[in-house]
Amino acid sequence: MLVMRPAQLSDLAEVQRLAAISPVGVTSLPDSADRLREKILASEASFAAEVAFNGEETYFFVLEDTARGGLVGCSGLVASAGYTEPFYSFRNETFVHVSRELNIHNKTHALSLCHDLTGNSLLDSFFVEADKAPPPADELISRGRLLFVADHPERFADSVAVDILGISDAQGDSPFWDGVGRHFFGMSYAEAEHLSGVKSRSFLAELMPHYPIYVPLLSDEAQEAMGEVNPDAQASFDILTREGFETEHYIDIFDGGPTLHARTSAIRSIVHSQQLEVQLSDAPLAQGGRTWLVANGLLQDFRALLVELDWEPGMPLYLDRTTAEALGVGEGASVRLVAL
Repeated sequence: MLVMRPAQLSDLAEVQRLAAISPVGVTSLPDSADRLREKILASEASFAAEVAFNGEETYFFVLEDTARGGLVGCSGLVASAGYTEPFYSFRNETFVHVSRELNIHNKTHALSLCHDLTGNSLLDSFFVEADKAPPPADELISRGRLLFVADHPERFADSVAVDILGISDAQGDSPFWDGVGRHFFGMSYAEAEHLSGVKSRSFLAELMPHYPIYVPLLSDEAQEAMGEVNPDAQASFDILTREGFETEHYIDIFDGGPTLHARTSAIRSIVHSQQLEVQLSDAPLAQGGRTWLVANGLLQDFRALLVELDWEPGMPLYLDRTTAEALGVGEGASVRLVAL
């Protein structure tokens, strides 16, 4: 059984193993024991804190295979992007240049460095070890975060953003980085991402040009990479677009991948999820029903998993004791569920 839960310091070795095999560009999952230890400790403190509004809290989840032991995935939530330092993006916009004398009216595509999305809650640290977890694992570790937001809305902002991994090759080269960032740093995309992961992105972003970059002046390869999704991130992109996230006008400052954005109150898993009381059954769950994502609504003991249920709205919710135990709930406890 796959169970999503908050990361613990005892998970450090497994988390670092996941970080080591994650794609270049998942900056929020650095292959650094020290940074990952800090990440888990910060998450544990956030889960333990009493919170009335979104602030500096970060929440880090892991996906545990309880049958085999070990972790097969992870994901994260940042309560307020850029709380301690600006959250930089490139704003994709159009400038209009007009010459009445020459009767010329030109629209020019440009990128402007901004931190418009600072203050939004942020989805990050998403990775699933595909060869050890079936495809629904992506849904569980990604959408489980959204049920956590639904149960604890005071901890998060009115809007949520997420940077989707952009195009790079097996050697860690990114055409967008080569067309833009490399000119200001003299280092490869892989080196820049590693440095950002073990330090921070802000000091690199501060060296980026703060004046508009005119897109027609970039190489064809860099232009074609703008807003494109890395194949390794396609599953995450598809899940979130089904949730109602849209690309809007922002791209990542390093690899040019799209930045998705949604109003928290309009996210599908939040809008369509339901809360029900659990009734325990000694009989095993009926097979062949619809698959549901179920979360226990707790904080430090948060659990989420996928369950096949022969259930329809208006019916009582019966869970067998094995499933209830995996969720950490008993008779009469409240859970939140949404159809897969």
